[in-house]
Amino acid sequence: MVNPYFSRARLLFSLPRYYWFRLFGWPALLPLSYTISVTYRCNSRCLTCNIYEKDAAELTPGEYEKIFKKLGRRPFWVTFSGGEPFLRKDFSDIVKSCYRICRPSIINIPTNGILSESIPGEVVSMADFCSDARIIVNLSLDDIGEKHDAIRGAPGAFEKALMTYRELKRRQGSNVTIGIHTVVSRYNQDRFQEIYAYMKRLEPDSYITEMAEEREELGTMGEAHGPDPGTYKKIVDFLYDRMQQEEHGERIPELVKSFRMEYYKLAEQILRENRQVIPCYAGWVSCQIDPKGDVWMCCVRAIPAGNLRDSDYHFGRIWRSPAAREERKRIKNRECGCPLANAAYTNMLFHPATLFRVGKHLWRSGRR
Repeated sequence: MVNPYFSRARLLFSLPRYYWFRLFGWPALLPLSYTISVTYRCNSRCLTCNIYEKDAAELTPGEYEKIFKKLGRRPFWVTFSGGEPFLRKDFSDIVKSCYRICRPSIINIPTNGILSESIPGEVVSMADFCSDARIIVNLSLDDIGEKHDAIRGAPGAFEKALMTYRELKRRQGSNVTIGIHTVVSRYNQDRFQEIYAYMKRLEPDSYITEMAEEREELGTMGEAHGPDPGTYKKIVDFLYDRMQQEEHGERIPELVKSFRMEYYKLAEQILRENRQVIPCYAGWVSCQIDPKGDVWMCCVRAIPAGNLRDSDYHFGRIWRSPAAREERKRIKNRECGCPLANAAYTNMLFHPATLFRVGKHLWRSGRR
């Protein structure tokens, strides 16, 4: 079983050293959070994403094993993404290899859920093998019925995703979290409250939203798919209000909810002000590896610091290279600013004002 106390202690012990790493450039630690994109292939044609237009000579399971061996036990949180990761026939082998070698505490997998006949079985197999990790599967549902299909560019996608969701819930193991994820864009922003009500009725373990963004990774730079700031503020206010009214459970879910409430407020401010509102730790605590082995500090800029095939699969050589240091300098100088959730939650851990507000949420919830 997952030991949450050990996981949290491991994370908290590392935080001061990453703060020093960003401030002084030492100690040059490997990241805690990794996003590993295993493919650009996708069976959706989303209005908010052009990643399926990219091509890559994908890393093989053997190559991933070499990478994982060089990383050792440093990864705490690993997100396996795409494209659609379940399109790879060897996807579960890659995930199991990561767990066997690196022993991450959390494995996060976003999916469009279209492969309803294979996804549940693969998740069960991975969860059984990765018994001491928390497996989080987030199904992407951006609207209801045919409206979702239109946004995702895949007829029948909504019904197939629901089939996947129901089967995952039926076969859910004790170390598996089944969530629903909605990308808020100009295509669904005016219907968000209806979408929210529908998704909550499905009773997912977690319901999260993120706004459509301009990302080099997705091939959407210069494409205005995101919500307009005024409408998104109303959505954030709605989410904040609903989350405050929800029933309170155990302390850890309450902690997660408190951070999520702060994330929604932060994302709205970043959209409105178009700047890096709090210091970003992408390039220190988090990173991304693309399907062909390029190492990025973040997927929004997607500037390679080097390729793992060219460095004998030694991640640390690239991570400590002059190219990586130069990209960190740009991020530290706030030459970019985005509401990317993976990075934002990490950033909030290092921001005292945010932690203070999270503490206030927890204190108020404890008094109810």
